[in-house]
Amino acid sequence: MADLPRKTLVAAILIALALTALMLGGVALWLLAVIAGLLMMAEWADLARVEPKQKRIALFALSVPLAILSPLAAGPDFFAMGLIAGAAFFVAAVTRQGQLALGVAYVGVPVAALLAIRNLPDGAMLAFWSLAIVWATDIGAYFAGRLIGGPKLMPRLSPNKTWAGLGGGMVAAWLTGMAFSTYGGLDLRLALLSPLLAIVAQAGDLYESGLKRKAGVKDSGTILPGHGGVLDRLDGVVTVAPIAFILILIADHFA
Repeated sequence: MADLPRKTLVAAILIALALTALMLGGVALWLLAVIAGLLMMAEWADLARVEPKQKRIALFALSVPLAILSPLAAGPDFFAMGLIAGAAFFVAAVTRQGQLALGVAYVGVPVAALLAIRNLPDGAMLAFWSLAIVWATDIGAYFAGRLIGGPKLMPRLSPNKTWAGLGGGMVAAWLTGMAFSTYGGLDLRLALLSPLLAIVAQAGDLYESGLKRKAGVKDSGTILPGHGGVLDRLDGVVTVAPIAFILILIADHFA
C-alpha cells in the first residue's frame, strides 16, 4: 500500500499514453505497439535465460512482422499473422530455444490483434474497451483482494492473488462493459462477456507469474517504477487482445 501512489501515477501516465495513441490510431498506435512489443520480447528473452546473440536474433525476427503491421505497409492482416508464425519458426530453428520462439508469438499475436481491432468500424471504442477491461480487472482484483482476502487463487504461481480478487476483477469488468454498452454503443453481448475477459486477463497474469517464478525473479524488468517491466504491466493485455478480437468478429458475424 505504501507504494500505491507511485504505482498509480505511473499507471495514469501509461493509460494517458495508450489512450492518446488509440485516439490518433494509424502510425502513432503502431509505433507505440512496436516499442512495447520489442521491450516485451527483450524481457521474455531475459526470463528464458538465453544468450545475448539468441536474444538479438529473436528481436530481429520479431521486427519483420511488426514492421509489416504498419499502416504504411500491409497492416494487421493474415499475411502479417503468417509472418509472426514464420518468425517464431525461424527463431526455433536457428536458436534451438523453444521458449524463445514461443515468445515471438506471445508478443506478436496480441500486437497484431490490438491493431486489427483498432482498424475495425468503431475500432477506437472497441480497442478502448479491450484495454479498459484489463485495467478494470486489475483495479477490482487489487482492492477486492486487499479488502476481502481469503483463499488463494493459485499460490504456487502467485501468492498474493485470491479468489475474492478474481471475483472483484470480474465485477469491475462487467461494470466497465455495461458502461461501454450504455454510453459508448458497445454490443450488449460483448458487454456481458466482459467478465470472461477478466478471467482471461487474470490467466495472463498468472502465466507470467509462472515464468518469473521459473526464472527466479520478482519482475520481468525494471523500466516501469512500481510496476516492474513492460511484460508485468501488459500481461493481461497480451491474453485479452486476441480473445477480444475473436469475440468481436463472432458478434459481428451473428449481428
